[in-house]
Parts: sequence; structure tokens; C-alpha cells
Amino acid sequence: MGIALDWQKSSFSSSGAECVEVTRHSGGAYFRESDEPDVALAISRAELKAFLRGIKTEAFDRQPALCGTTD
Repeated sequence: MGIALDWQKSSFSSSGAECVEVTRHSGGAYFRESDEPDVALAISRAELKAFLRGIKTEAFDRQPALCGTTD
């Protein structure tokens, strides 16, 4: 029998089943999609910190340059 975890979803999520949920573990966090609760991604505190820093600095909003193109 597994350990019961306290999964949280954003208050911005609609009442539908397609939400990303998160819970803490001793070394970081688990993420999962609510429509696939048996599959979770474990990330360390350092990885979570780097990911959140990327969100805050809009690092993921930039489009990568395509190979062979010039501006």
C-alpha cells in the first residue's frame, strides 16, 4: 500500500479533469496530470528552483532559432 499524498492543483484550474497537480516530498516535489494519477514526475529542489527561475525570467517564452535560418 502506498503513502497517501496531499495533491494540490491551482485555483486557476477549471473543474475539469485536465489539471496539473503538485505535492511535496522530502527531496523536492511530484507533478502529475489529474487525468493520469498513476504517473508522476519527481523533481529535486534544485530542479524545481531552476524551473521556477526560468518561468519568472520568461526563459520558456523565447522561441529557439531554427537551424539554417538567419535574421
